[in-house]
Amino acid sequence: MSAPRQVQEKKTIVVALAGPPNVGKSTIFNLLTGLSQHVGNWPGKTVERKEGTLVRDGTPVTVVDLPGTYGLSAGSQEERIARDYIIREQPDVVVMIANAAALERSLYLLAELLILPVPVVLGLNMMDVAQSEGVEIEPHVLAAALGLPVVPLVASRNQGVAELIAAAVALARAPETFRPARPQIASPHREVLAQVRALLGTHVPPPYEADWVALKLLEGDGEITALARSWLAESNWQAIAALLAQHEDAVLDIAGGRYEWIGRMVRAAVTRPAVGRTSVTDRLDRIAVHPLWGLALLFAVFGSTFWLTFTLAAPAQRWLETGVVVPLQRWAHAALAGSPRLAGLLADGVLGGAGMVITFVPILAVFFAVLALLEDSGYLARAAYVMDRFMHALGLHGKSFLPLFLGFGCNVPAVLGTRVIESPGGRLLTILLAPLVPCSARLAVLVFLTPVFFGRWAWAYALGLVALNLVVLALVGIVLSRTVFRGQRAAFIMELPLYHAPNARAVGLFVWHNTAAFLRRAGSIILVAAVAMWGLASFPGPTIETSYLARFGQALAPLGQLMGMDWRLLVALLASFVAKENAIATLGILFGSQASAQGLAATLAALVAPATGLAFLAVVMLFIPCVATVAVMRAETRSWRWTLFSVVLLLAIALAAGIAVYHGARWLAGR
Repeated sequence: MSAPRQVQEKKTIVVALAGPPNVGKSTIFNLLTGLSQHVGNWPGKTVERKEGTLVRDGTPVTVVDLPGTYGLSAGSQEERIARDYIIREQPDVVVMIANAAALERSLYLLAELLILPVPVVLGLNMMDVAQSEGVEIEPHVLAAALGLPVVPLVASRNQGVAELIAAAVALARAPETFRPARPQIASPHREVLAQVRALLGTHVPPPYEADWVALKLLEGDGEITALARSWLAESNWQAIAALLAQHEDAVLDIAGGRYEWIGRMVRAAVTRPAVGRTSVTDRLDRIAVHPLWGLALLFAVFGSTFWLTFTLAAPAQRWLETGVVVPLQRWAHAALAGSPRLAGLLADGVLGGAGMVITFVPILAVFFAVLALLEDSGYLARAAYVMDRFMHALGLHGKSFLPLFLGFGCNVPAVLGTRVIESPGGRLLTILLAPLVPCSARLAVLVFLTPVFFGRWAWAYALGLVALNLVVLALVGIVLSRTVFRGQRAAFIMELPLYHAPNARAVGLFVWHNTAAFLRRAGSIILVAAVAMWGLASFPGPTIETSYLARFGQALAPLGQLMGMDWRLLVALLASFVAKENAIATLGILFGSQASAQGLAATLAALVAPATGLAFLAVVMLFIPCVATVAVMRAETRSWRWTLFSVVLLLAIALAAGIAVYHGARWLAGR
């Protein structure tokens, strides 16, 4: 008997981690799995799947982080993923994380979990926050009332996490001990539920259970209704359909029974503060969600985020470029001096592309750290709430504001920042709009060239061109949300979590995994694209003026004439695909004035008309994003179709704007 038990204990235990959004579930997942976790996508879905491993008392444990949901209906993709995984994959135990300071809201999900055939452990996170709010919970009393293990947690301090996984492993090893007090449907419809169950008979196939299917049919769940209709003969289904049609109000008794059950559980174990007491969260939210002061605070916070991201990261980025990449490129040129083509491939193609990837790491590390702190502290939800009414016009909700705002620094973290958006449609639309935010590299080109073409009025033209980007962004957002994404707008429902201290280890793991994901997913695409652009600019040689890139630009000369541009300006635009700053360097080479910035400025001022210069700048500001941004868009959408759609759309917009601006400027000049 001992040998089979030993084998049983060595078997990998699968733990599904469930819970509503903003309850610290990700923090607990990071604390449990550390660096062992890996991220993919749920089969056929765009929602991320996180999985990690650990060993508990010699037993390997796999932890699967389910999407954050408030319930298990078929109302959203996240809810369907969570319940389908539990039903079909049948994990050994589900660990549900609840917000101890707002227990009632979390327990509705528990009520739905308990009607599934899986043991459940309840983790009460943020116990310290609950105490600071005057909420007292007796976990042992709640455990007795629920009939399942209840573990108090303060995940931000790594308190109770070991006990939580120990309780989960113990329950997984002895599932027969799980006898919870499940919620019941209110009495008026209990008999109807029994009738539906009887009509289902033995027609419900595994892994579904007939009792659960009967309840979901009475609840009006569309997905289960369609499945049940496919399982049953037409006569059986018609009998059920007739019964359901007579009792469409049964969903009220189902929800009512759950809320009555929640009330009993809470009354047994929770003591509330005296009426009239103002909590710390309430005092802070008087400013944070105020229509006026909330906006001021939001811009101050995001302005600080922007400043921190690029002030702290810029020195490290410059050091990586000048102290690592450039010396390696010089070494490659010197070591392969006898083979200039090979030296160019290694130095400018491979090391140039790899160097671009490496120099992004400091920016992304600081950005992800700030993002994790804002989200883990509870402020990000307030920022989304404050901005929601403004973003709503673009078919987005408030959470889209943060990544779009950070696009002013760099479009790469802007695209990566869309991970905070739960809605797949909203996230995809934000990714498509992010490249229209003028990044710092485009602004650098703008700052250099506007004085060349417009002298003392450069500031006005620069401001107008930035405004053009934002207007186009708004128009594209409105058009896409009402055409391509029509009907995909999800209601913006967000619980404002209580403020709490972030967990340093969880923040560090968030930074590590997201930065590593960028290097893994986007790095190879950036490297290949950089080498390809080097080849186009270097062959057949000997200079860029005779390269394939120049020939391509010359072939596009008729298109350039519509904007008043010669082939050299078109080649500068094409070179900006690798990095927007390349536009200036390429102009310096092609106009023969690369020796100094003043020489290039004087040459451009003499050879390029102001109308052409304005059209060129308009196209630069709206042109397809750099290769790093395109690579990240492909990695985040996991779709070349959407990535190419974005590139073609931006190219069409940029060229149309260039033509319109050129002819409009000439018309105004001729008046």
